Amino acid sequence: MTQLPLYFKPEAAGDLSMTAQYLIRHPVYITIDNGRCTAHEGLAENPDVTLKIRDDHLIKLMTGRMRGLTAFLTGRLKVEGNYRLAQKLQQVFDTSKLR
Repeated sequence: MTQLPLYFKPEAAGDLSMTAQYLIRHPVYITIDNGRCTAHEGLAENPDVTLKIRDDHLIKLMTGRMRGLTAFLTGRLKVEGNYRLAQKLQQVFDTSKLR
């Protein structure tokens, strides 16, 4: 997850400004601001969106073996905060390179 900024697409992010917390085995949060993305280990103070997911489900999600909507509807992904920002995350990373 700390390597996620390598797959960031600034052109897709536009003027997006957000912090997303991933509650996984070792929590990580990403910050997107001014066309840049950074990843940090630990917990963010005030994330805009928090995603709770098991590590194995996150791998499936990131590699395209599970769709975000499917993960959410089946309870494998829990989202707190701004749902629209959670949806935007799928658009601002090129995860096809992870497959």
